[in-house]
Formats: sequence, C-alpha cells, structure tokens
Amino acid sequence: MIDLHTHSNISDGDLSPAQLIREAVRQGLRAIALTDHDTINGLENARMTALAENFRFIPGIEINISLTGKKDVPGPGPGGEFHLLGLGINKPSPAFLAAVEGLSRRREVRNREILNRMHELSIEASWEELLECSGGHLLCRPHFAKLLIKRKIVKNHKQAFARYLGVGKPLYVPKEGLVFEEAVYLIRESGGIPVLAHPISLYVAWGRLPDLVKSLKDQGLMGIEAWHPTAKPGSCHRLEALGKSLGLYVTEGSDFHGSARPERKLGYSSKGRKINDAVLEAIPELAKDNL
Repeated sequence: MIDLHTHSNISDGDLSPAQLIREAVRQGLRAIALTDHDTINGLENARMTALAENFRFIPGIEINISLTGKKDVPGPGPGGEFHLLGLGINKPSPAFLAAVEGLSRRREVRNREILNRMHELSIEASWEELLECSGGHLLCRPHFAKLLIKRKIVKNHKQAFARYLGVGKPLYVPKEGLVFEEAVYLIRESGGIPVLAHPISLYVAWGRLPDLVKSLKDQGLMGIEAWHPTAKPGSCHRLEALGKSLGLYVTEGSDFHGSARPERKLGYSSKGRKINDAVLEAIPELAKDNL
C-alpha cells in the first residue's frame, strides 16, 4: 500500500511530518507523499525521517488554484474549489519558493479577515490563540474550527464547517491562489508532476468535465487524482477512465489529516479501497524516486 495525498501539522493535519512517516511505517505502507497546503516547510523533516526508517518518500505540495488564466477555458462551478497536487518536488526552483512565500502572505490576509468576521459575530478570539491552535504552523480553517469547538459554539469540525466555515457561510473567505498555468510551470520546473486533486470538488457537471480536464492537460496537467475518499467508487471509475482516455497519470490518495477527518485513513481512498503500490509504479517520474 502507498498514499499520494497526505497532510501534516505544518498545514491542517494532526501529525508532525516525522510522526506521519513513522505512522505510515507502522501501518505497513511502502511509500507516501506529503502534500501540505501551499507550503513545503515539512518536507525536509519528513525526508530525513524517511531516510532513517528506510522508507520511500515523495515530496509534494497541494496548491490552491484561483483561475485557469484563460477566459475561454471552463473553470470550477459555483462553490467549487480547484486544488493542484505537485508530486515529486525534488528541486524547488527559486521562482517556486517565491510563489509559495507569496501564498503564505495571502493566506495570512485571509485568516485575519476570518478573525475580523468572528469578532463581528461577537465570537471571542485572538490571533495568538489561533496560532496556539495551529501549533505555530500554517493557520488553516480547521484551526478556526478547533477554536469554535473550544468555545462550545459547535460540537465538532463537521458542524463548524456546515455552520460557519464552509463555502457561503458567515466565516468563509475565498482563498487566493496561483493561476493554473503558473502553478503547473513552477511544479514541473521543480521536478514535479502536476495532478488535478479530487476533481469532484470542482463542482463541475459530468458533461463539462472532459472538456475542462482536456483543456488543463493542454496547459501542462500530467495527472488526475481519480480515487479519493470524497468520491463514490462509480465516480472514481469514471474519472479513471477519463484520465486514461486523455493520457494522464491516474493517482490515488487518502487526503489524510488525522482527527479532523477521522474517516480518512492512510493508504485508503474511496469506500475503504486500498491504494496499491502499482499506482506509484505506473508513474515513471515518481517510481524512480526513493528519497
């Protein structure tokens, strides 16, 4: 078993990069990719732990995409989110590092706006307290959810997003990301392959999806995450067939976070399907990596 989509506490997961690697080893996985949101700060820690454990590690990232950059290219549907995985970020270029730093600054602006909205709703909170919830790492919406739970305003993360933090809710602030073409270029320049993450989250009708994915491939997309816990097996099969018809790599991941999303288990995707290492071996650029 392997896993090509996981998160650590450097973004919005529970486990540190080192703990994540050790947990994967404990569970008998053969390889994982660490793909934290808009940051690569956890990769070196994970890499060193993987070396010590003689474990196969793929350095990665998950980037928020704002627009495709071309008006004639269909984009996400209303309420949809566009995320791009970069798998195999072995040599981050200076431009890549600068772009990631820019994403961090934009994220802080967004987080402070969410905090302001909390104050407008008379919810007591401070920036320092939120940083404490994040462990001093990248502040994400699940950390706001953690604070809402602490205040006993909601019972759990699911309720926090349903009532406050989800798209269209009082504390939702859109996240500004990179233009698709720029993200693809930076990932490929840094030795990685760009993969469309959980396509279901685009909220695009099946009738429009093939044209969208084809247009993305024409602009440099190399893979599609066909199998993901948020999609039903029937939808995953359709996405896999679409990816293969376009000559894209087909990837699979758990999108593991930890306690915030306990239903997502390392090494498993849709409806508890085990992620076979054949998925990794079918991607030459990643199969050769043993970092």
